[in-house]
Formats: sequence, C-alpha cells, structure tokens
Amino acid sequence: MPAVDGPGTALLTDHYELTMLQAALAYGSAQRRSVFEVFARRLPEGRRYGVVAGTGRLLSDIERFRFDDETLADLERRRVVDSPTLQWLSGYRFGGTIWGYAEGECFFPYSPLIVVEASFAEAVILETLILSVLNFDSAVASAASRMTTAAAGRPCIEMGSRRAHEQAAVAAARAAFVAGFASTSNLEAGRTYGVPTQGTSAHSFVLLHDDEREAFTAQVDSLGKGTTLLVDTYDVAEAVALGVEIAGPELGAVRLDSGDLLVQAHEVRAQLDALGATATKIVVTSDLDEHAIAALAAAPVDAYGVGTALVTGSGAPTAGLVYKLVAREGPDGEVVAVAKKSKDKKSVGGRKYALRRRSAAGVAGAEVIGLGSSPADDGDDRPLLVPLVRDGEIIGHEPLTAARDRHAASRAELPPTALQMSRGEPAIPTIYEGEP
Repeated sequence: MPAVDGPGTALLTDHYELTMLQAALAYGSAQRRSVFEVFARRLPEGRRYGVVAGTGRLLSDIERFRFDDETLADLERRRVVDSPTLQWLSGYRFGGTIWGYAEGECFFPYSPLIVVEASFAEAVILETLILSVLNFDSAVASAASRMTTAAAGRPCIEMGSRRAHEQAAVAAARAAFVAGFASTSNLEAGRTYGVPTQGTSAHSFVLLHDDEREAFTAQVDSLGKGTTLLVDTYDVAEAVALGVEIAGPELGAVRLDSGDLLVQAHEVRAQLDALGATATKIVVTSDLDEHAIAALAAAPVDAYGVGTALVTGSGAPTAGLVYKLVAREGPDGEVVAVAKKSKDKKSVGGRKYALRRRSAAGVAGAEVIGLGSSPADDGDDRPLLVPLVRDGEIIGHEPLTAARDRHAASRAELPPTALQMSRGEPAIPTIYEGEP
C-alpha cells in the first residue's frame, strides 16, 4: 500500500498485541496463515438488528498503520518489545486480504462483519484498531437507525458533540449520517466527511441581550428570516409571538428544548398558524432518544435534534464486537478451523461466508453463514461480504453517501417487526451451513 498523509495509527493498540507478536516471532509461528473474524455474539438487549459503521474510517486507519522511527524509538525506550520485534515492525505493511460487510449493512448475532486473512503476525496487531473503530461507530449507527425509523421521514439532526470526546464526536456524526441523520452540528465532521452542518443559537445568546426582542432582532438581522429561534428561554407563547412579529410569516423555525414537548408542539403549531406563520417549522430537542421520538409521532414536529442518547448508543455504547482467530495453518500446511470453547464465550471455527436469505418479495428471512464455503443460494439470497483489502491494497473506499443509501436499502428489506421500538429478539435468525 502506498504511504499516506496523516498521523500514524500504530500505537492505537493494546500492549498485548505486540507481546503476542514477539513470542510468535521467537517461536517461529508468526508467519502461519490465519483467519480472524469480527462478530457480535449477541445484540444489545432487546435490539432487533445492528448497523455496520466505521468501515471507511477503518480503511484509512489501516493505511496509516506504520511504525515510524519515532514510534519504534518510543517502544524501545519503554522496553515494550525486544530488538528483533522492533526490526520486524519497522517494515510492517499489512499485505493480507480483508473482506467485510459493506458499511451501512444491517447485521445480526454471529454475522462475520470482518474477515481478515493474513499471517498471524500481520493480522493480530490490527485487533484493537479494528474493534475500537467498529464498536463505537456501529453502536452509534445502530442507535441512529432506530431514531430515524421512529422519526418516520422527519429529519434528525446530530448534536452530541458536547457529550463526547472531541474525536469521538466527529466519528459519531459520520456514523449517524450513515444511518439516516440529515445533518450535524459538528463542523469537523462537515470538513472531513462532508456531512451537512447546521445550527443557529443557544440560550446563552438570548441571555446575552437585555430581552428576547433584542436577541431575536440581532439573530434575524444577521442570519435572515429563515433562521431558527430558540423560544423556551422564558415564556414560550410570548417568544413565539415576538419571533413572528420580528421575522414575519417567513420565520424559518422555532426550537423547543424543554418541558412537555408533545403538549407544547401542539400549542405552538396552533399559535403559529393563527399568526399566519403556517410554513414555520417546529424543531424539538432536549434529551431525545428513539422512544421519545416515537412518542412524538402524532405531534406537529418537523425535525428532531438528538445529542447524548445518540453518541452513547442509546444505552448500548459498544456494539459488543469481538476479534477472534477462527482458522490457522496446521503442521501439514493446511488451514484448519479453531474455536474458543470457554463458557459463555464460545466461537464458531472456520472461515465464514454470508448471505441474506430473502423471500421472493425481497423480505429478509435469515442470516445464512457458510462454514468453509459459501452457502447455496436459493435464488433470492444476497451476498454480504465484499472485498475491502486485497493483497495489502485498499479497494473498499467509497463515498459516504453510498453507505447511507446502502443502509436505507438494507433496513427496508427487514421484516416489519425489525422496526418496532419495543424490545424483542433479533429480527431474523442466524443459520449455519456446511462444515468448518
């Protein structure tokens, strides 16, 4: 792979990745052909599907996974690994092959989201990086998908930057966009990933001025009549009337950020219509999650702003993904299946292949996992694994909008029960076919 710009990612990893590498190099087993797999043993309690997100970020991080002189000097100074291991790391370039579910795809328990085929040494040190990216992004996208489902076509705005680590906030905005959010408040996500950005004002802007009239006049004069006025700093009804007086019926929107949003939305809609501002929209915020959004389905709400619940996965801040060795080269040179057998943490050995089994009407009915070979296609099945890296060359980069469109299509083919907000089992079963 060619060198790329940007900070290196080699130390975004766990100490034990390199100590395993050192021991394997010394023993002579480091070059054994291996297959690692990323999967979730279960979905978060009550969830019916998950969403793959972060793939594009991960591919860029793998491109920058290099041990430069400064990094090697740091590892040597701290005596993390020995000299032969440092020498090996100095020339590290991932040269294997990676398959995976395309970004935006829905997934289920034991779906093989990533399949890494390489030497043990090349593959094992990518574990932490892969899981770090996919666990966070997929958790956010999975929550975001439920929120956009509950919104039923009304736009959702990602606004969780103030509730997350500064870099996690950027990743969250990207993942939310994949799962259908219309925009973000995060400017770095706009610059880096092209996610549309928007925002107007907070309560501090109103409190800065002597009264709401002065604040609203300043905002409308500067940002135009199409701006969104925050109307719950003091009295909502008075603020709505004042906003329409200043901006006229062309006022873009009003935002409600507290109180009983269901009741207030109806009251504000009636007031706006009576004032002739029939086109003025109502945006609601205030600790929303998918359940609160669903509860507002009958309210005259035009858009939802979501923060804390989104960037924390709405109660499931990780997707629960693991990275396990499922096959490796044996003494005779053949690749054999291996599997963890420990209680409650069992894995299924063997290289996996995956299809989404669908009815003639295109409705998903099962996640079919082939062990050792691709399962038989019954005519309506859809292959799920796509090439991401081939012989060290990144081939899986795509526009973010492609992942967004893919998610919409993947979610649309799930059975109707998958879209219910109530707790339930995975929407479709996972079925294994073949022998590892």
